[in-house]
Amino acid sequence: MKMICGLGNPGRQYAHTRHNIGFDTLDLFAGRKHLKILSRQAKALTATLDMSGQSALLVKPQTYMNLSGESVAYLARKFRVLPQDLIVVVDDLDLPLGKIRIRGSGSSGGHKGLASIIARLGSADFVRIRVGIGRQGDAIDHVLSRFNRREQEIVEAAISTAADALDAILEDGLEAAMNRYNGVGGKKDKEEPKPGTKLMACRYLWM
Repeated sequence: MKMICGLGNPGRQYAHTRHNIGFDTLDLFAGRKHLKILSRQAKALTATLDMSGQSALLVKPQTYMNLSGESVAYLARKFRVLPQDLIVVVDDLDLPLGKIRIRGSGSSGGHKGLASIIARLGSADFVRIRVGIGRQGDAIDHVLSRFNRREQEIVEAAISTAADALDAILEDGLEAAMNRYNGVGGKKDKEEPKPGTKLMACRYLWM
């Protein structure tokens, strides 16, 4: 069995915030399959997707972001899901708004939801689809903010692309999905310099 987990925070006050892009992606993916993620188990909302010859458990942890691993690890043990059969969709501060990045393993990159899953599973060898939310101002305030009208079109396209990437991973495999979707999307914060324009060095501050 596969497990597809979208990360976010429960509650109306967090709905459609930047930190909940994993929830929004999974809801869109499920909706395309005529499913609603409503069953409650292990402090999570779940649904089961039956595809040709295999099943996938769709999971939205309801523990708040930094405890996401509690639900994911419990359900992985219950349904005997191996780390390599887990796919996690998350927001990413360090990617430009709307940019998609898929990896088969890796560190948490400072994302508390991923860090919780890695700690509880005892493994970082699971697939993650990162969706860029950009970085500006205070990180906590930023991830809990909603997208403005100018950003919304970019975000909707990114969520749709991330849902497409889930289909590609399930149907064609990780490598094919990475080749097709890595680097797709993304908002350019500034215009590209014209030919001959001298570029000034910039220093980026990271958390």
